[in-house]
Amino acid sequence: MSVYEEYRKKLTTPEKAVSIVKSGDWVDYGSFTGQPVALDKALAQRKEELLDVKIRSVTAVKMHEVVKVDPEAKHFVYNNWHFSGLDRKLHDQGLCWHIPILYNELPSYYRRFLEVDVAMIPVTPMDEKGFFNFGPQVSHTRAICEKAKKIILEVNPKIPRCLGGREETIHISEVDYVVETEWDLPEVPPAPPSETDLKIANYILPELVDGSCIQLGIGGMPNALGGIIAQSDLKDLGVHTEMMTESFVDMVESGVVTGARKTLDRYKLTYTFCLGSKKAYDFLDNNPRCAAYPVDYCNNPGNIAKNDNAIAINNCVEVDLFGQVCSESSGTRNISGTGGQVDFNLGAYHSKGGKAFICLESTYKNREGKVFSRIKPILTPGAIVTTHRAMVNYIVTEYGMVNLKGKSTWERAEALISIAHPDFRDELVKEAEKLGIWRRSNKIAP
Repeated sequence: MSVYEEYRKKLTTPEKAVSIVKSGDWVDYGSFTGQPVALDKALAQRKEELLDVKIRSVTAVKMHEVVKVDPEAKHFVYNNWHFSGLDRKLHDQGLCWHIPILYNELPSYYRRFLEVDVAMIPVTPMDEKGFFNFGPQVSHTRAICEKAKKIILEVNPKIPRCLGGREETIHISEVDYVVETEWDLPEVPPAPPSETDLKIANYILPELVDGSCIQLGIGGMPNALGGIIAQSDLKDLGVHTEMMTESFVDMVESGVVTGARKTLDRYKLTYTFCLGSKKAYDFLDNNPRCAAYPVDYCNNPGNIAKNDNAIAINNCVEVDLFGQVCSESSGTRNISGTGGQVDFNLGAYHSKGGKAFICLESTYKNREGKVFSRIKPILTPGAIVTTHRAMVNYIVTEYGMVNLKGKSTWERAEALISIAHPDFRDELVKEAEKLGIWRRSNKIAP
């Protein structure tokens, strides 16, 4: 039987495909831009027939129909590995549950521990060899499919074909059902950088050298730095990142990124997923300069460290005077997830000449307009520690940059207070004294 005959045999409607889902099943929806639309809608229509169907996904940009039709979460239980803004709101309503992870370990969770009854995965159209491409979310998708008892593919011609790497495809012989649909990939345009973002970015830029290998996290500040790098005189930069962003496209087009000095995946832009704009998706489509890898390769700290001068740039919510970093919650309220911050912080530090930067604006305002410091004596009660104090390298605000490696508790307090907002420094000194981490000889520049 040819691959085309097998395709026609397995081709069906979304309604027939989802009929295999039973009450109590674990159903995986994939991740990021690769989450089903037609299959989700068809499954939602079966609400009254089903109870306690548990859904897993990552960072939903658009509300799933199974969540929309079931406000009591009686029929469908929605679980998520890393929250988007939408997931956060659903969590506040009791409609989304968070699953903590170290992102580089996620494929192993599936292969070692998790059950998957049905996987529903969007893919590109099949090629002449019978392979479908997962598009810009290789991540842990192959691991999901390996563990799934049944696999349904949602074929969408608008998904870019993202070259590997490895584990970026699945063969028609491995799947149970195929449905055809067409929809535009969700876009998350880069946040415009603020004045504060630009100040922070300009502290980091001098730390880069020709041949640095870059990872950028999500948000305005990494985007600001990416724009500055694209216009810089740096040469032969490499890319080994978790998330491919529009900033990297700009760096390639300006000529600063060549990958010529990379040790691992030389000349390639290495990444595991892309959640961005059409510009980024079009750049990735059939582009041999880019290599999509599973996250256990891309985020493996040992692999990150293989490239000299690895630079990791990520954000956080708050940091305390001991150097503990919270990047995923506001108190007990979950707002995102650990993601790859720990992976890249560790990997970049162990790279020859590597550096890991965690960035934050020095203050924030609550809903009433009151201003608070993001550098705190201790983390907000209930806040989740994302990056352990002993793992933290550089902390950067709009007031400066400090390296915490090798510093005692009193040295850390002095360093962190020096980059806090000036309005809060005296108060932080008093709190440091109460905590027993302030020496009389400590000095803070005005």
